Amino acid sequence: MLPPIDLDGQTALVTGGTRGLGRSIAARLAEAGARVVVCGRNEPDDLAGGVSFMAADIRDHEQAIGLVERIADEHSRLDILVNNAGGSPACPAEDASPRFIDAITRLNLLAPLYLAQAAFQHMQEVGNGSIVNIASVSGTRPSPETAVYGAAKAGLLNLTQTLAQEWGPHGIRVNAIVVGLARTENAVAFYGDANAQSKVDASLPLGRMAEGGDVADAVAFLCSPLASYISGARLQVDGGGERPLFLDLAKGG
Repeated sequence: MLPPIDLDGQTALVTGGTRGLGRSIAARLAEAGARVVVCGRNEPDDLAGGVSFMAADIRDHEQAIGLVERIADEHSRLDILVNNAGGSPACPAEDASPRFIDAITRLNLLAPLYLAQAAFQHMQEVGNGSIVNIASVSGTRPSPETAVYGAAKAGLLNLTQTLAQEWGPHGIRVNAIVVGLARTENAVAFYGDANAQSKVDASLPLGRMAEGGDVADAVAFLCSPLASYISGARLQVDGGGERPLFLDLAKGG
């Protein structure tokens, strides 16, 4: 039997950790013994147990750097960075304004880079650290109506592998989780009502969309000693992947 994941004594930052998948990730790392800090522009009404909050707009370079420095000052270390904050409203590519493009790219690609750069300074001093970037299937296949988001997530996957190459000699592991279709508090907006969601569930090989705990467990694994030789990886958390549409069309579906 494998030992339980033990992150006792480690300090973790989970961006976007106040709700959705990020909240599940923060709670899981706290359960494993880590001191967990989550961030956002506004403090939420409640937090997962064992989790603290610091205000920051990570799209802003100075605020991102300042956030990491505050955590390092308060906890004397930063061992884990989970770049989870992200997302995008639907927008046809031809209608995406420069302001929209800039905002989506900053959140989904530039902010993770800013934070990783800041975390590197602390992790390399002690010779170890784990950075996990929460990516998406939108970065591995066409992403209609969210072209900017898909392009940013594709960039995040490349950044993951590049940083793993550059920072491995410093003892820092960098990995990505490619999240597939997931059920969050925004599920109705993305997938429709309960009946529509059940059809989406049935279309996946494992018969359901991802839940927060599925992603959180994958993050905890990648941050643990169990993954000590894993870096530059893209861990698919997608229930086996989406069924190619042409298979059903060929059968008259």
